[in-house]
Amino acid sequence: MNAVRVNDQPEVVAKDVGEFQDSFLEALAIVLLVSFISLGWRTGLVVAISVPVVLAGTLVGMKLLGIDLQRISLGAMIIALGLLVDDAIIAVETMLVKLEQGWDRLRAGSFAFTATAFPMLTGTLVTAAGYLPIGLAQSSTGEYTRDIFRVVGLALVLSWIVAVVFVPFLGAALLPDRKPPDDAAEHDVYQTRLYRGFRRVIRGCVRWRWLVIGATVAIFALSVVGFTRVPQQFFPASDRLEILIDVRLPEGSSFAATAAEVARLENVVGQDPGVVSYAAYTGIGTPRFFLAFSPQLQSANYAQFVINTRSIPDREALLAKLTKLADEGAAAGFADLRIRSSRLELGPPVGYPVQFRVMGPDPAELRRIAREVRQVMRANPHLRNVNDSWGNLAKSVQVTVDQDKARMLGLSSGDVSAALQTVLTGFAVTDYREGTDLIPIVARATDAERRDIGNLSQIAIRAPNGRTVPLAQIATIAYGLEEPILYRRNRMPALAVRADIADGMQAPDVTAQILPELAAIKAKLPAGYRIETAGAVEESAKGQASINVIMPLMVLVMLTLLMVQLQSFSRVAMVLLTAPLGLIGVTGALLVTGAPFGFVAMLGFIALAGIIMRNSVILVDQIQQDLRRGLSPAEAIVEATVRRARPILLTAAAAILALVPLAFSVFWGPMAIAIMGGLVSATLLTLFFVPALYAAWTRVPRTLPATAARDAKGSGADSKMPVGAS
Repeated sequence: MNAVRVNDQPEVVAKDVGEFQDSFLEALAIVLLVSFISLGWRTGLVVAISVPVVLAGTLVGMKLLGIDLQRISLGAMIIALGLLVDDAIIAVETMLVKLEQGWDRLRAGSFAFTATAFPMLTGTLVTAAGYLPIGLAQSSTGEYTRDIFRVVGLALVLSWIVAVVFVPFLGAALLPDRKPPDDAAEHDVYQTRLYRGFRRVIRGCVRWRWLVIGATVAIFALSVVGFTRVPQQFFPASDRLEILIDVRLPEGSSFAATAAEVARLENVVGQDPGVVSYAAYTGIGTPRFFLAFSPQLQSANYAQFVINTRSIPDREALLAKLTKLADEGAAAGFADLRIRSSRLELGPPVGYPVQFRVMGPDPAELRRIAREVRQVMRANPHLRNVNDSWGNLAKSVQVTVDQDKARMLGLSSGDVSAALQTVLTGFAVTDYREGTDLIPIVARATDAERRDIGNLSQIAIRAPNGRTVPLAQIATIAYGLEEPILYRRNRMPALAVRADIADGMQAPDVTAQILPELAAIKAKLPAGYRIETAGAVEESAKGQASINVIMPLMVLVMLTLLMVQLQSFSRVAMVLLTAPLGLIGVTGALLVTGAPFGFVAMLGFIALAGIIMRNSVILVDQIQQDLRRGLSPAEAIVEATVRRARPILLTAAAAILALVPLAFSVFWGPMAIAIMGGLVSATLLTLFFVPALYAAWTRVPRTLPATAARDAKGSGADSKMPVGAS
């Protein structure tokens, strides 16, 4: 007996955590580089110092909440890294502007707190609320991804605290005083050539507002159409090196027959040069060594392999070899086996990705309907290994006791059952105690008697009076076929017709191709029978349903926060209209990269709405501040957009570039790509569409004031902005 290490989970965890740490450090370096390049080394240093402070607080909070370092929490930290610098950049950028306008550091730091603290808090909470459905979803999918909400929400709240308390203090200590020329006005910071050009563009958006709004709506409609062409996915396959092989013999096969076939398959697996080690479990599946793994029921005709390969190319080569072996079947010498090889799954376990569940009261009718469903599925070129969950009918021996004759001899059905059990499988007559263990003592017939079903009728049944009678005298013996196992769902017999998909295809897409072809079968189903869609589509729908239940709460929280900040139903409605426009960038990014839109990407899209509204809130709040300072509506829209352009661009660049390391991840890649694309479009919408929408929403006159017209030509001295404008 040898002890062999089949799976080393600590090694796997250390490897995965190490890879995510590398991605995290890359994202951190990108964020700091953006800060240093865009803000200068001193200003960037303020942001750089605030990042580890927030991360340290996040790690402490994770410890208190019992959140371990694992795939979800580490990925959430990388997502949060691109967002947690937003508040710090906004605060330090506000200080920098005031210093450039001649303010002293203490006054600039105080202004950064009073002018930005409350709008940033609202925006931060709105962004965190975008992840609320993930945190409260009551489903296995929600449980799997819950730490995204907890980690990102914790990091965002801590980032706001650091931005309004720690960043002004650091800015006052590190930023230099800057004395502007004596004849310069405070707003001359925004009178550079670049700002004047951008100001003219915004004025054009305000003047031609309906053209901008119409173009945006048209692009949004085009993105909705394009989204239908994005591949759909539930969760991707894992990037781990293990391969699972499920081996199933015909129902009723013995354990010895299964063990013999396993030995033959071991010869194939053991000769592959890409295999490091493997373990075969006969009669039962492997222990649950992986979270997203569904253990198999014990069955004599079932076996499972766990194979460790050397690399991803070796894994894929072995999968192709095993797939060919399964497809050839009899030609490869495995005619009696159903072989299914697969990668490990991420997310809640699904099994076969494409499944249709036939439900009804009569098993025979279920099998007839399932045959028709199998024919439709086998006609699809993207499916392979089509089968059903019940398997074939198993051979059976049916013993029917003649109760009248049995009672005449003083026998009961229990006596017959005990005699049959003694001969065929063994009857536990007592237990032998050895220490704390009870070892059953089993009485049974010899091998020759147990295997000779033909002599079953001659089994002696002992009567209470001591006489023995053959089984044939009190019972009839019939040979036939029966259901090996009846799976039920909600107490109704359920037969699942299932299949694997070809590489490069997604289960929801293939399921969508088959559903119209099943319409004819569904139309002629007898009363009481139905066909349900199962597999990845059903599990995805469960996860989506759990998210949808929390969506009203998310909307309510966002509306409350927006109302507190904007104090206007009209402005709240305007901000909400910008939320779905992130679909423009999401669709474009997914179509260009070919990445699928899965459940994790859907979570990113929901959270993206909060990020978009956050930028809109900050811009609208700035417009309101300028209106209260006495600017005309048109000037307020233009000047607020000009002053908020740099922080909006910087925070978007930090968030987008921080997600670059995640874009190459199997699990996080689609979500990162979706958020990156959505942020690109959201940034442009905030800078160009929101001013046009605000102008149309509030009916701002198209004619600009005379001072604004002169300023558009570059005469900055003629349009003075009130002192204290940020």
